[in-house]
Amino acid sequence: MYSPTRRDLLAASALLFARRLRALPLADLKLGITTDEIHDDVLTAAKFLQQYNLHWAEIRNIWGPYNTAQPMEKIREAGKILDEHGIRVSIEGTGFFKIPLPPDTPEGQKKLDAQWALLTTAMERAKAFGTDRIRVFTFMLAKGETADEKSYARVWELTREAARRAKGFRLAVENIGGGYVATGAEAALLFKNVKQDNIGLTWDPNNAGESGEQSFPEGYRKLDPARIFHVHLRDYKHQDGKVVWARVGDGEFDNLGQIRALLKDGYKGTFTLETHWRDPKGKMYSSEQSLKGLLEVIAKV
Repeated sequence: MYSPTRRDLLAASALLFARRLRALPLADLKLGITTDEIHDDVLTAAKFLQQYNLHWAEIRNIWGPYNTAQPMEKIREAGKILDEHGIRVSIEGTGFFKIPLPPDTPEGQKKLDAQWALLTTAMERAKAFGTDRIRVFTFMLAKGETADEKSYARVWELTREAARRAKGFRLAVENIGGGYVATGAEAALLFKNVKQDNIGLTWDPNNAGESGEQSFPEGYRKLDPARIFHVHLRDYKHQDGKVVWARVGDGEFDNLGQIRALLKDGYKGTFTLETHWRDPKGKMYSSEQSLKGLLEVIAKV
């Protein structure tokens, strides 16, 4: 008697959900997953995305290191694999400005020079991947540091300089816990002080929620939707007095309301499932389970 293997069951499950996604009214939703949230191997991640009929991917780490630490031949290899599986790169993830704000000293200038070199490297790789969007940050608070007006003024100044250097690319600042821009309110402050049209947001409402903001609807209402270049989706919940990541659908965040609001406001950009939650069965299983939860949300939009 035939007994299906685990691989057979996974393939059947993927086919079922892929057919379901094609049947959704939002079949043209530009949804992808960060590849290293599936697997460090690009081919394995690409096959997974193809199984689920997803045509977008966010590229962060490939074969282990950050893409910006990989030589161009590895970038071209990754791009070829994605092309062969019908997958486009929505945004290139980088660690640009994901460091404490350097002091205005010779030593600080050396750190800034390294960041400008990183930006040049990122632009070269984004171009090879066929995207004009680069995920960046606006510096991190050092341990015990609190943001003040003088520090913010320097953050805005350096972000404007980054915009000037990145002509032809869109820099999508991710709001992140522990950063100068962690919430919707702080992202609105960024928009107020940095007017360059190639500076926008990778809106991560779960990061904002982790930082203590009611990111939807309150934090989102503070944003100019036209300056949202990219969106991260996942879920979180409060557990034992702290915030932990969760499978989409098992947490507290209103992904349905957020997606509906973005579409109502005319957002036509890309969405990435950035899973973060980890089941003991591994990150591919975790991303698969969160994707299934997210597809259930999308079916209600």
